[in-house]
Amino acid sequence: MAYSHILVGAGTKPMHPAVRRISASDLMQALTRGHNDFAAMPSHAVFLCVIYPLLGLLLIAMTLGYSTPLAFPLAAGFALIGPLAAIGLYELSRRREAGLDCSVSHVLDLPHSPSLAAIMALGLLLMTIFLIWLAVAEAIYVANFGYAAPTSIPQFVDYLFNTSSGWNLIIMGTGVGFLFAALTLTISAVSFPLLLDRDVGAAVALLTSIRVVATNPVTMALWGLIVAALLVIGSLAFFLGLAVVIPVLGHATWHLYRKAVKPSPNPRAAIIREIRATVPLRFSGRALPGAPLEIDRPTGANIALHP
Repeated sequence: MAYSHILVGAGTKPMHPAVRRISASDLMQALTRGHNDFAAMPSHAVFLCVIYPLLGLLLIAMTLGYSTPLAFPLAAGFALIGPLAAIGLYELSRRREAGLDCSVSHVLDLPHSPSLAAIMALGLLLMTIFLIWLAVAEAIYVANFGYAAPTSIPQFVDYLFNTSSGWNLIIMGTGVGFLFAALTLTISAVSFPLLLDRDVGAAVALLTSIRVVATNPVTMALWGLIVAALLVIGSLAFFLGLAVVIPVLGHATWHLYRKAVKPSPNPRAAIIREIRATVPLRFSGRALPGAPLEIDRPTGANIALHP
């Protein structure tokens, strides 16, 4: 039963959230609202907790000269796990949209989410894709330069741009990286925001994301280009620009989900979900159709939710 909940949520049968057609103007609105969320909330703190340890590991690896050829795939590969890393930003945008308290401490409410297991399952999938990408990137390097690592970063840059093997590496790496990025975008465009919003299960969330991309192939391809371009721009000044770019993109992804997926037809379930995520509850019994649903707090107080 637990495995069924991870895959298809709490219902007796899988839900099929309805998706919408979206346009480039919807992307711009999502970005604008993402920027507004970033301006209204100190969400850069979430970013600092995620990106700085990664950059620290990258710098250590480069300093030790252990994996200089993998430095760029490692940095670029962060985009593959970005949808998982930004889940706290989705939560803050969700709370602000609902008129709830938006302090950063609510990022820590994730362990109370009914969708936690499904979120972890999708996160594990993205981490697996990330590790496969690193393995493939290393294989491409070995196929062009062998197992010998360059002695310095300047030497690696010289090999990269002044040899035919270097250009082969650039072309092959870019092509394969594009495929990994397209796969990640397809399966995670709206899946994590959907899991935060509804207890639908990992399989339903993944399939819904695929349906959004299939319904809006051109618009979602444009979204992927926008994300890639902003990440490159944010990385130019020693990655400092990412302190703004990544939070804005994270918040914007929540609003993109709202544009691309129709709201739940069962608002009462959403209310119950919100209460359960905030305060431990005990259901007093099953309500009859059309009757109020009584929920007991630990203090004994009741909340009546009318259909």
